[in-house]
This record gives sequence, C-alpha cells and structure tokens, in this order.
Amino acid sequence: MKYLAVLAAVVGTSSAFAPQPRAGSSTQLNAEMSESLPFLTAPKNTKGWVGDVGFDPLGFSDTFDMKWLRESEIKHGRSCMLATLGFVMQQFWTIPGYQHVDDSNLGPTVVGASAMLQIVFWMGVLEFWTNKGNVTMETMFSDPDRVPGNLGFDPMGLATGKSEEEMAAMQLKEIKNGRLAMLAIGGMIHHNWVTGEPLF
Repeated sequence: MKYLAVLAAVVGTSSAFAPQPRAGSSTQLNAEMSESLPFLTAPKNTKGWVGDVGFDPLGFSDTFDMKWLRESEIKHGRSCMLATLGFVMQQFWTIPGYQHVDDSNLGPTVVGASAMLQIVFWMGVLEFWTNKGNVTMETMFSDPDRVPGNLGFDPMGLATGKSEEEMAAMQLKEIKNGRLAMLAIGGMIHHNWVTGEPLF
C-alpha cells in the first residue's frame, strides 16, 4: 500500500514536467535571418540576385531600385579591380616621361590636374554613351530588358556559349572579386597614408 501511494505521488508530479500543448497564438518570430548578419532580418529585395548573402544593414534595397544598386556595385567593383592593379603596378613601373614615386598616393600629383580631369571627362563620356544618355537613377533602366552591368563588351567571347548556370557562376566570381577589390584598394590607400611608406 505504501509503494502504491509513492508511485501515485511520483506519477502525479511528473505531469508537471510534461510538455504542454501550444495555444493557437504564438509570439515566435517567423522572419528569415540574414546569412551574413544573423542578428538582422534578411533583406527581401535582394533575393534572387547573384551574390546575395543578405547583407543590407542600412536598408538600401528597400529605398532604391535594385537594378541601380547592382549596376553601381558592379561598376565600383570593376573600377576597384583596375585601381588595385594600377596601385601596385605604379610602384614598380612608371610611364615614360613621368617622374617615379614610390608612394602610389602621390601619383596624381606627378601627372597634374589636367590628366586627372581628362580621366573624369572621358569616363563621363563613356558613362553617357553606354547608357544611351540615361544616366540618372530614374532613367537608367527605362528599358526593362537592360541587365545591370551588361555593356555588351566581351571582346574575348567569355560569355558566348555559356549556360545560365555557367553565367551565374561567372557573375558571382566578378561580384566577389569586385567586393574584395573595393576593400583592398581602401586598405592599400590607407596603408600608405598611415605609414607614409609604399606598399612593398
């Protein structure tokens, strides 16, 4: 009899630790979290774009057109890839007729303002020409078939005969290398400013 009373007491108290059925309403968050910043929700407008890792902490994709944002990322990435190469090359090679400087940050002072303004002018002409005069954010993608970053420039034929998966892989490589180059050129410029010495 004593054992039966103890067994009944144990069984009765164990029900207090059994899982309870959930009510109909829940306070659990159902938002998908960002892959790159797991403490933030994933931006909804970047889904489906090549290279999306959910990185948009300032919410630019909620405010601006995603085609325009992708175009600017690709252009800045391409410019920085060229700048990174030029920054390193300038330390070891000098254009004939110009004075050599070890610090690449001093390169613009050697060539002068006129050469730098020519670069700005001709890049503006190139931008105007490739976009058929539509250079503002509102008009740049007035043609719905226009793909961000695709200027029709492929002299080596790297994009010909590629499947969609292969093209997506090439675009991902370009995006990742461009993102790396944006960080690299910033680091190299600041290295020379802070240390006052050339890279190598």
